Amino acid sequence: NAALEGLFEGGQAPKPLKTGTTIAGLVFKDGVVLGADTRATSSEVVADKMCAKIHYIAPNIYCCGAGTAADTEKTTDLLSSNLTIFSLNSGRNPRVVMAVNILQDMLYRYHGQIGANLILGGVDCTGNHLYTVGPYGSVNKVPYLAMGSGDLAALGILEDGFKPDLELEEAKELVRVAIHAGIMSDLGSGNNIDICVITRQGVDYIRPYQESEYKDNR
Repeated sequence: NAALEGLFEGGQAPKPLKTGTTIAGLVFKDGVVLGADTRATSSEVVADKMCAKIHYIAPNIYCCGAGTAADTEKTTDLLSSNLTIFSLNSGRNPRVVMAVNILQDMLYRYHGQIGANLILGGVDCTGNHLYTVGPYGSVNKVPYLAMGSGDLAALGILEDGFKPDLELEEAKELVRVAIHAGIMSDLGSGNNIDICVITRQGVDYIRPYQESEYKDNR
């Protein structure tokens, strides 16, 4: 840090960027459920009340993004177009692990300069999968997970309520409660709750799943 400050000759060194989000995901009996809030912030200002944080990757894979909105948006777009080319060439849906490997390579190359914390969920011929990908390219396969500034509150709910082979409605409710806990405990998260259910039968992207009780009717 001292070396960095020396470069600015008495000027102010850049401060770490504070971003706000709550995203969560879990694996249930028949697939994967992903959830996210819809608030995008720019320092203390709410920039967007209806921001879509669950991104389409492939027909069987979706991705939640926390961190710098532009980075999560562009990274998931690039991944999606890569996998679309693969699907057109091979005539089949990509595997989740393939998407994770491409993401890992993409993020590791920039050594954390791309501020994208991602939860990747999908269903393929090998089963139901949920992965976390960090901004430095670290990858973890998990049964349930929360990320973003509201992750501690959300993770507490998931830890308490998760069990293997949950039914669909139980899984949706658990993710909803987890995101709601993040919204109520974190100023950087808020507004509506979006939920995306991925199964072998297809995808049910519910936006909004729950609307905020606090509306600004002017």
